[in-house]
Amino acid sequence: MTRVRRGYIARRRRTKIRFFASTFRGAHSSLIRTITQQKIRALASSHRDRGRQKRDFRRLWITRINAITREKWVLYSYSRLIHNLYKKQLLLNRKIPAQIAISNKNCLYMISNKIIKSNSNKVDYKVMYSKGMIETKQNSPE
Repeated sequence: MTRVRRGYIARRRRTKIRFFASTFRGAHSSLIRTITQQKIRALASSHRDRGRQKRDFRRLWITRINAITREKWVLYSYSRLIHNLYKKQLLLNRKIPAQIAISNKNCLYMISNKIIKSNSNKVDYKVMYSKGMIETKQNSPE
């Protein structure tokens, strides 16, 4: 019986897998079965940790902003600062104020002081009406 020469497809597939796992240590980079298992595990971990990385960075930015705001009583707390940013429709995500807080604290103080001043200049008529400070013409006796 003559010898059958196999094709190159399986070898090409294994070479690709070996190239992926070339930086792994020990048998994880040399044995095909363990390479395939480690490849599946590595890809699953990278997919999971992409979401985790976003969460971790958001927590870090919030912590940095909160630390700076409480340090000099910018707006007393992180939540008030973010709330007032939304009220003023300043579209700043948490990354930008965190970078400002690290590089230049005075700039963050200036932003918060602008927000405070603009809040104090505005009169909220709905609040005044609900507290009974102003009346409408229908309720006033004439």
